[in-house]
Amino acid sequence: MHQAKRKHQFYLWISLPFLLVAIAWLQEIIDQLLFAGNWNLPIGPGLPWWRLFTAPFSHADFSHLIANTVVFLPLSWLVLSQGIRDYIAVLIYVVLMEIPLMLFWPIAIHGMSGFLYGLLGYLMLIGFIKRRILTIMISIVCLFFYGGTLYSLIPGVSPAGVSWIGHISGFGGGALAAFSVYKEP
Repeated sequence: MHQAKRKHQFYLWISLPFLLVAIAWLQEIIDQLLFAGNWNLPIGPGLPWWRLFTAPFSHADFSHLIANTVVFLPLSWLVLSQGIRDYIAVLIYVVLMEIPLMLFWPIAIHGMSGFLYGLLGYLMLIGFIKRRILTIMISIVCLFFYGGTLYSLIPGVSPAGVSWIGHISGFGGGALAAFSVYKEP
């Protein structure tokens, strides 16, 4: 029985990030084929509340989606290595952190970047919160490979068209998730 449970967890670990990415790819394929790239589902003031759940899967174009996909998958698997509860917590906290943006930020935003930075925020902090050699190594590896992207959290430094506020809210959601899921041994 224990072996079957581990096998099930492994399949969940592998497939959940692929499922989320598949939703984004399906949305973008439909957008490009049927709507000529004009079917975007961002969050922003005056837009429907349910877009909190569609905005991460909506992208400007395939290059935007590809850039997010190649980072989302490895970061997802690293967070999932800490547990499904941790992964779900990151996704939930990122969505919660987007609520103020939906209500007050004057520019509509969309894309998986908030999730990416949430995963990154979690991974960069969890090693220092848990203080275990494996999680510290994960945090250091993430800092080494993805630390160069942290400049996009700074207003005025991000490239034009890049939502620094979406990135920083996602990073904050990941940080909150890291603190919320940790329980001392």
